[in-house]
Amino acid sequence: MDNQKLIEMLPPVTDANRAFWEGTLAGELRLQYGDSGRPRYPESPVDPVTLGEDFTWRAASGRATLWSWIVMHQKYFPAFADEIPYLVAFVQLEEGPYLMTTLVDPPEHLECGMPLEVVFERVGEDRAIPKFKVVPA
Repeated sequence: MDNQKLIEMLPPVTDANRAFWEGTLAGELRLQYGDSGRPRYPESPVDPVTLGEDFTWRAASGRATLWSWIVMHQKYFPAFADEIPYLVAFVQLEEGPYLMTTLVDPPEHLECGMPLEVVFERVGEDRAIPKFKVVPA
């Protein structure tokens, strides 16, 4: 995969999401918490429950379950041109939020509800992408 093309597809690092990206480089999947106490992803300037503007970032457990997936056979993004077909997974983090990602070394047979754990792929100087792998039974 062309990392430069992939980096160009990622959102820019901003004050609002810097803690998330710094967490990925440190091997942590970080979620934003507002005064309602509920985790949220992606980041938001206000708590969706209370509309409060104060928040903190906390490391998530890194555990998730496979909610759904699709295998892409079309070339929609230049960064993935050499990766066709590729898997897009929709996972639910143990803390509640959902995340679109991919699976590392997926088994031949996938099932909704499979337990997963986060891994990180470094793709640049200031970026690592969270991906997930199936936890063996």
